[in-house]
Amino acid sequence: MFATNYYSLVAGFREYALDSDRKGFDASEIRAEVMECLSGKDRSAVELLYGYYDCENLAAARAGRSAHNALGNLTHEEIAAELERPQRLPEKLQQVIRAYADPEGEDAEVVDTTKRFETMLFAAYYALCAESKCRFLREWAEFDRNLRNLSAAITARELNRPIEEVTVGQGEIVEQLQRSSASDFGLRGELSYIDAAIAAIADEQNLVEKEHKIDLIRWNEASELSSFDYFDINAVVSYLVRVNLVARWSMLDPERGREMFQRLMADLDGKDLINKQ
Repeated sequence: MFATNYYSLVAGFREYALDSDRKGFDASEIRAEVMECLSGKDRSAVELLYGYYDCENLAAARAGRSAHNALGNLTHEEIAAELERPQRLPEKLQQVIRAYADPEGEDAEVVDTTKRFETMLFAAYYALCAESKCRFLREWAEFDRNLRNLSAAITARELNRPIEEVTVGQGEIVEQLQRSSASDFGLRGELSYIDAAIAAIADEQNLVEKEHKIDLIRWNEASELSSFDYFDINAVVSYLVRVNLVARWSMLDPERGREMFQRLMADLDGKDLINKQ
C-alpha cells in the first residue's frame, strides 16, 4: 500500500509564527489542524505519539499529583475516569491499569506489578509504538526510550541506586545499561549520540542547560529520522515532535523557544522540500 503524501499540509507548516508573547503559536491547535488533514491510519499514529503525555498524566494522577500536560489525548477528567475504569486507552495500557487495580486478577498474570506502575505503563506504551505502521514513530520511540533509559541509568549510577529499578522495557540496550561498569556503558558503538548525551546528563550542572542539551539531541534525531521523508506521515510526525519541543521551551525559556521555532521553520522550508523531489 502506498503512503499518503501531504503536500499542502507540509507547505502550510510555515504559516505559523512565534512572537515574543507566543501569540500565534499553539501546539495543541497545530496538532488539531494537522489531524484534520490526515487519513484515519495516519491519525492513529499521531494519537499514539501523543499517548506519551497520556502516560505521564496517568502516572501523575495515580500518584496524587495535580500536574497535567495538555498535549495528551485525554483531559484531566478523562484521565481520572480511565484510572477508575479504563475504556478509551489502547488495550496494552488498559491492561496495566487493571493489573495494578487488581494485583490478584487475570491481567496481573502478564503485568509485573512488583515494579513501579509508571515503569510498566511506559513499557506498554513503547511496546505499542514498536507495533506502529508508521516507520518514524517506531524508530523515534526506540530512540526516546533508549535516551530516557540512558539518562535514568547515569543518574542512578551517581546516586548508587540499582539501574534495573529505573530502566523501562527490555532488550540489548537495557541489558547493557544494567550490567556494564564502563563510563559509556559500552554503548559507544551502539548509540551515535552517546557522547553528547553523557556530556549533557553527567557533566552539565546547570539543570536548564542540561535539559536544553538533551532536547537538542531529540531535535537532531527527529530531523535525522525523517531526512528522506518530505511529505508523508513520517515527515508530519517528525514535525510534530519538534513542535512539542518548541512548545516546551516557549514555556520554560521564551527566547530559546523562539530560536527553536526559527530552526524548525528553516528545517521545513517548503521550497527546499520541493526541490528535493
